[in-house]
Amino acid sequence: MKKMSLLNFRHQGVLEAGCDEAGRGALAGPVFAAAVIWPAYLNVEGIRDSKQLTAGQREAMAGLIMENAIAYGVVSLDVDVIGNINILQASILAMQKAVLILNPRPELLLIDGNRFNAMDGYKHETIVKGDSTYTSIAAASILAKTARDAWMKKLHEEHPEFDWFNNKGYGTFKHRQAILKTGLSPHHRAGFCRKLFDQILE
Repeated sequence: MKKMSLLNFRHQGVLEAGCDEAGRGALAGPVFAAAVIWPAYLNVEGIRDSKQLTAGQREAMAGLIMENAIAYGVVSLDVDVIGNINILQASILAMQKAVLILNPRPELLLIDGNRFNAMDGYKHETIVKGDSTYTSIAAASILAKTARDAWMKKLHEEHPEFDWFNNKGYGTFKHRQAILKTGLSPHHRAGFCRKLFDQILE
């Protein structure tokens, strides 16, 4: 396999877990998060920020990641949790829960972005654009994204009018028009949607 440009570790000799989320900006569906401990010695061509890959490439990479990672965890939190604690805190909580699945226990968490809540017994570092810098974070972004996309495709079967198979719950024109026509489903983030549409949905 060809050597890639992403870095396999931030601190040599430290067992690190990369963490990222998917679905934070969506109008509907859960938020997903993943944590991945990646082997420091293993360079794999094609692992990068999930937004830089096609759906097919993400699926292929997700399988490879699960086969080769030292450990990984994927967690989702539903719209009720998001509504109760807000999407930022739900994203952070999902990442924390993904970390707790990992075995072995990481010595350091590498968090994509600039926000995280400290966890007892874990050190962490936030890294803006971390999914474009570190393999473990990029791998986490791929696992979170592929898991969430699969979930939204299933939800599409319940509510095809919102076109979730294609937009995965994000605010495309077709999705917004369907909301205005039919109202919100139980899978929509109601508070966020009502703020977005102001008085139209009241």
